[in-house]
Parts: sequence; structure tokens; C-alpha cells
Amino acid sequence: MSTVKRTYIELKTPLPGPIARELWARKEANVPRGPFTTSPTFVAKAEGALLTDVDGNTLIDFAGAIGSINAGHCPPTVVKALQEQVQNYLHTCFHVMMYEPYVKLAEKLNEITPGNHSKKTFFLNSGAEAVENAVKLARKYTGRKGIISFERGYHGRTLMAMSLTSKVRPYKYQFGPFAPETYKMNYPYYYRAPYELSAEQLDEQLLRRFADFFLAEVPADEVAAVIMEPVQGEGGFIIPSRRFVQGVKAICEQHGILFIADEVQTGFGRTGKLFGIEHYEIIPDIMVMSKSIAAGLPISAVTGRAEIMDAANPGEIGGTYGGSPLGCVAALEVIKLMEAEALPDKAQLIGTQLMNRLAQFRQRYREVGDVRGIGAMCALEIVSDKQSKEPDKELTAKIIQACNQRGLVILSAGLYSNVVRILCPLVITEGQLNEGLDVLEGVLTELCTPE
Repeated sequence: MSTVKRTYIELKTPLPGPIARELWARKEANVPRGPFTTSPTFVAKAEGALLTDVDGNTLIDFAGAIGSINAGHCPPTVVKALQEQVQNYLHTCFHVMMYEPYVKLAEKLNEITPGNHSKKTFFLNSGAEAVENAVKLARKYTGRKGIISFERGYHGRTLMAMSLTSKVRPYKYQFGPFAPETYKMNYPYYYRAPYELSAEQLDEQLLRRFADFFLAEVPADEVAAVIMEPVQGEGGFIIPSRRFVQGVKAICEQHGILFIADEVQTGFGRTGKLFGIEHYEIIPDIMVMSKSIAAGLPISAVTGRAEIMDAANPGEIGGTYGGSPLGCVAALEVIKLMEAEALPDKAQLIGTQLMNRLAQFRQRYREVGDVRGIGAMCALEIVSDKQSKEPDKELTAKIIQACNQRGLVILSAGLYSNVVRILCPLVITEGQLNEGLDVLEGVLTELCTPE
């Protein structure tokens, strides 16, 4: 492997080090196999885009807690706000005694989410919970039952969210039966378009299938909502065209079907705009948000048209820990930080740097079949060769493992598990970004075939 001059990564021990190995043994003895892990070590401290493990090794973070840390690890203003909140109260349950941060955050999200219409917002704990509740509201408001999602889409691991998700392993295998009245439509994957179709031709074909779906599978007047990720995250960072997304929205409007934008991974600056759906110039009826809303604290939000949100009667939506005071305070500070430091603009700059380097990798290595990105949501797709485009899951796993061993925390994605994805914090410095890319390049040089 080529030598990388290290400035930020500091490896004092092999990964995992002795303390991490001891913790790993304890984890194996006490934690079930199901919760997966990518990095072989345990964190002791995190700041910005750097992670320090229990053995004193410092790593660069290109995973961002699966997109939860757009504002960076432990932003000082968020930490300060949390410390102040802890001194006052931790939890009263909003359903028992209300608190102002909940209302302030709802006001803020109603203000900054797309559209000038009247909106309302409520809070839960996770992205999957937000999806479940968005579906409940859509059904309640429309009086219809059907929900349409898209192939390769990911919406969570709870029953409805898992039913809407489109990848068998590891998310759905032997976990059925799944929720009824859920349907899946095609979503454009331009790199793998059949019969050499152009992007425009593929969009037209898929939209035609969508319209025909109501003739073949379920009548439109029995469909409550369509749920779509503006960019498919777990599906492999698949980016649809504006033409396709606007076409789907037009079909929804034609039939009185609600459009739910799943912004769990694309929200809060990741794509170069505050919300990913803004790239497509449409206004969703409902939005679900989580991950980077609160710098890693567990909170999610459902924001929608006021008349839709008010369809549920008192007690029909919510939860004991939904919209915890700590999560609300953290989210308010994250939004201030996003605005003050123009982090969506920073995402565009990061994305330009990433795509320039990834494009070079595609030219240099036979196994890098495609590179794609929007803002700081970028990926490269690993294949056996560029002609066949055969997904290479095994090589991708080796690349991920090698990067993690060399101090670059990074993840895979994709229906075929053959996509290397980058979700670095938006506060990453240019030096940290370049050093991380140097590590990735060194691994590709070692494991891939030069052109």
C-alpha cells in the first residue's frame, strides 16, 4: 500500500488494541449478534470529525454515525445547551407536563421546512418511529390504507418501516409476516439502467409503470401515501432526477395521494441544501426527520400540513419519551449552528472535493464502476469490472475493513452491499478530508486493479 503521511490519524496500537479487545470479549459475551458494528474498536472521545478510541488511537470519521453527526461530534454550543438543560429537568413526558423547548423546536421546523403553508410538528425517538407515525396520519387523514414505497428504499426496522424497506438481508429475512397494504414501485438507478436506456427514457418508463400500477395492483383511491427518500441512503446513494421526483408528485396530486419525504438521512444540510427534497422543487405533504437533527441525541420529527397533522385525536399519536427536553434543546442548537456556519454550503464544498477525488479513483481502478454524489453524500460503487458491472460485495467488504484498520471509519451500502459511502461530518477540515481520502486511495491501490 502507498505510504500516507498522517497528520490527524494516530495509531498507537493495531486495531483493535488491547483494551478494545477486552471490551470486545465482554460485548460478545453479553450483547446479541444482531447489532452490527463496522469499526473494530470502542470510542473514548469524539470531537468534530475525529474519534479517539479506548487505546488512544485517533481515527477520521467518514461514517458520521450513519449520517447522524452532520454538525460534528460534540459541538461546543450543543454541549453547553445540554449542560444547562440537565441542571433544570431531564424529563417530564410532554404528555404529562409540557415544556417550552418542544414548542420552540416545532415552531422552528414549521418555519424552515419547505412550503409556506400552515404546518404542525410533533416528536418521537427514531426515524423508524417517525415513519410509522407519518403512515398513521396519512391513513387517518385520507381514510385509505395503501402505502407505496420504492425498491432499494430503507425506512427502518420496526414493523411498518421494515415492511416499506426493500432489502431482504439483513433487514427483513425471517422477520415476517409484514404489514399488509404496502406496495413497492421502481426507483431509477441510472448506472444500471436496462437496455442502455437514457436517464430520460428510464424516467418515462418508470413513471408509466407507476400510472399503470393503479390499474394492475391497487386502485389509486385506496392509496393513502407514497413515501420516498430524496436520495436513497442504505440503497446505495441512488440519486433520482428532478423529472422523476416531480413526476411522482404529479401522480400523487392527480389521485389525492399524500407525498411523504423521508429526510432521515438526507436532512439537515447533508445534500448541500437544508433538506434533500429542496433539490427537486416540490413541497411534500409530510416530512420525517431524525439522525442529524440533534447531533446524535435520539429524537425524530414529523412535520406536515396542519390539516393532516390534526387528523389524529388526542392520545392517538406520541410516546413517553417522544421529543425529550434534551433532544429538543440539542436540535435547536444544531439548527442555529447550521444557519450560523452555513453548513449546507459547506456540504457543497465538501462534495466538490469528494467527487473530484472519487472521479480520479474511477479512472485509475478497474473495480470502481461508478461514483455519484449530491452535496456531501457521496459514494463509489465497486464491481468486478466496468463492462459487466457485476457487483463485488466481497471486495467492498475488504475495502471497508482495510480502511477501518488504517484509521478511517467508513461504511458500505447498497442493495448488493457493494457501495462505499461517505457521510463525514460537515465540520470536517480540508486536511482531515484529504487525509481520509488518501487512506481510501491507498487501500484501493492495494486491493484493486489499475487501469
